[in-house]
Amino acid sequence: MKRAQSVRRAVWVVLALWAVFAWVGPVMAQEWKPTKTITAIVPWPAGGATDLTVRILASEMEKVLGQRISVVNTAGASGAIGMQNAYDAPKDGYTWTGNADVSVVNYPVLDLMKVTHRDWNQWYALMTPNIIAVTANYPAKDLPDLVRMMKEKPGQVAVASAGVGSSGHTALEVFSTALGVKGRHIPYAGGNPAVVATISGESDVVMQLSMEEADMIRAGKLKPLANMSDQPLTISGYGEVPPITKWYPSFPSIGSHFGLMLPKGVPQDVIASVSKAFDVAAKSEALAKFADQKAVFLVNLKGAEAAKKMEDVASIVTWTLFDTGSAKVSPAQFNIPKPKK
Repeated sequence: MKRAQSVRRAVWVVLALWAVFAWVGPVMAQEWKPTKTITAIVPWPAGGATDLTVRILASEMEKVLGQRISVVNTAGASGAIGMQNAYDAPKDGYTWTGNADVSVVNYPVLDLMKVTHRDWNQWYALMTPNIIAVTANYPAKDLPDLVRMMKEKPGQVAVASAGVGSSGHTALEVFSTALGVKGRHIPYAGGNPAVVATISGESDVVMQLSMEEADMIRAGKLKPLANMSDQPLTISGYGEVPPITKWYPSFPSIGSHFGLMLPKGVPQDVIASVSKAFDVAAKSEALAKFADQKAVFLVNLKGAEAAKKMEDVASIVTWTLFDTGSAKVSPAQFNIPKPKK
């Protein structure tokens, strides 16, 4: 009798476990399927690097998610207004944002946001290095020549950027600190105005992003001396721009990663579905064509890999801005470690 009861109990346990797994299995396998339009906030004006990147990603990801992704431009405060709006929205997966990693890590130390880079889930599709370029007739024949001229005339070589805290300004500050030079920073209201100002002779040098300089390099109006990554950059229709590490092997890679962000707190099934759609977009022909046109590197960074990259970027960028007096708040307040020397 006892043996029979034991067998029956064992059978019931097995059946109960089977029922639990049969119920849990589909739940665990569920994917988030959006049922309404998704809003992707671009915190910059239309036509810029972030805007163009987000629109291509959105177009490709719509095909996977089965819902429209509406891109909305909300500019102001160097992108901080749109980012804050995205962070404050309900964390249900229906409000995204897009930006560059350099901008995101800078907001807290520039006292524009309390939200840090650690408060976002991130997906990066493109890496656009900064290019050190001069006007076509500028006397510097190569990068060491420019460095020599900047050392001989400290504070006299004019360098245009998209504004304080921008990628171009950050590149200048890292360049100056690493190589012991000093340029005369001239901020403009965006990357394109900085490039145009250099071509017109208002500035001698520009260190903006490759996608902002590529067309003028092809046209022969800018002369590229180096890209600020650790690998050669090919600009179709022009040729190869050598990496800065050709001359300065220990120079840190400077550029911006562009992609999408959702605030932490969004359900994991949303994150999984966004990641799946992003993988498709990152491998798309449309993005590859855009990367070739704009002279940028294709990447696919997300999850822990994206978080690690952001920590590296934050360490270099925020401390450089703080140590040079451009940032108002110490990165130490956000537990951002100083870069290793």
